Amino acid sequence: MALYNELHSKGLNIIGVSLDDDAADWKAAIAKDKLTWTQVSNLKKWKDPIALAYEIEEIPSTFILDAKGNIVAKNLRGDELKAKVKELLGVK
Repeated sequence: MALYNELHSKGLNIIGVSLDDDAADWKAAIAKDKLTWTQVSNLKKWKDPIALAYEIEEIPSTFILDAKGNIVAKNLRGDELKAKVKELLGVK
């Protein structure tokens, strides 16, 4: 959330992909966590087509895509994630 708040105005966009199977629970979690970025779910848990396409094996998982949609990094966390995002956005 902090990274999004800091860098969204500089070009960071996030898409959350949920592996829930209950729409009410999924929407409640979005509201509870006050998530403001785009959220999607097919409500199919681990059989979600997005999870299968990206070979998701654990949650949370992170994928950083460049402007052309190419995956440039996976499963970064903390300072490493922030540094990579800033690098791609050209932010110091």
